[in-house]
Amino acid sequence: MDKIDIKLIGLLQDNARYSLKQLAEQVFLSSPAVSSRIERLEKEGYITGYQAEVDMLKLGYHITAFINLEMTPKLKTTFYPFIESCPNVLECNCVTGSYSMLIKVAFPSTMELDSFIGQLQKFGNTSTQIVFSTAVKPRGIQIKDL
Repeated sequence: MDKIDIKLIGLLQDNARYSLKQLAEQVFLSSPAVSSRIERLEKEGYITGYQAEVDMLKLGYHITAFINLEMTPKLKTTFYPFIESCPNVLECNCVTGSYSMLIKVAFPSTMELDSFIGQLQKFGNTSTQIVFSTAVKPRGIQIKDL
């Protein structure tokens, strides 16, 4: 991976809808050369997908929360299929510390969040933090220093 690849990844993280022409102008290459590089970066696993940012509030999801779940490792085989099947789960991470899992969720109401937490408690104890505001929105990694 060279400086041009790094620049392309940075540009695509900022706006995955840039046209090949716009990207080519930024890195001083032809559109076919940029297309080839992007295809290689995807094939090698540096670029794993493209997503649209959506306004959760406009979609009716007024509650974002982080749920810590304390769970024994032997429950992972049943927990993972369960958590993957939950459409309100935005992210689930196995973490260090007193809790095993950190789960980010979005729900239209606290009642629905409460119901989901009840389902989680069959796997272990939970601790929940509801988000009031977000100072830094999800963003890509700054790779210019690589």
